[in-house]
Amino acid sequence: MGLVEFVYLMLSISFSVAGQLCLKLGAAKLNEISASNLFERIIAIFLIPELILGLTFYGVGAIAYILLLTKVDLSMAAPAVSLVYVFSVLLGYFWFNEMIPLTRSFGLGFVVLGVMLITLK
Repeated sequence: MGLVEFVYLMLSISFSVAGQLCLKLGAAKLNEISASNLFERIIAIFLIPELILGLTFYGVGAIAYILLLTKVDLSMAAPAVSLVYVFSVLLGYFWFNEMIPLTRSFGLGFVVLGVMLITLK
């Protein structure tokens, strides 16, 4: 993977993780969702700035991913963007004080190892 491809990959991952952060912050403002307020909550999704920003970040991440796909095989790009999982768990730990159990730590290690093996030439 060359520099341009690496930049596209990092942009896709970064914007996707930023999107997840914003969606989590916005979801906290939705409160309880039930059958009686489902329509109201769906409308609220389009009115909460963090949710709009999160969806926008996801869109920019998707554009970076499409650009990545013009340069590398799908069989390398798709597994490589699974690093979003790793960064999302770390974001949850540092931003939201979520715990990372030992089993999850091992799983993240396997994801990183897998990405390393897949992206080797």
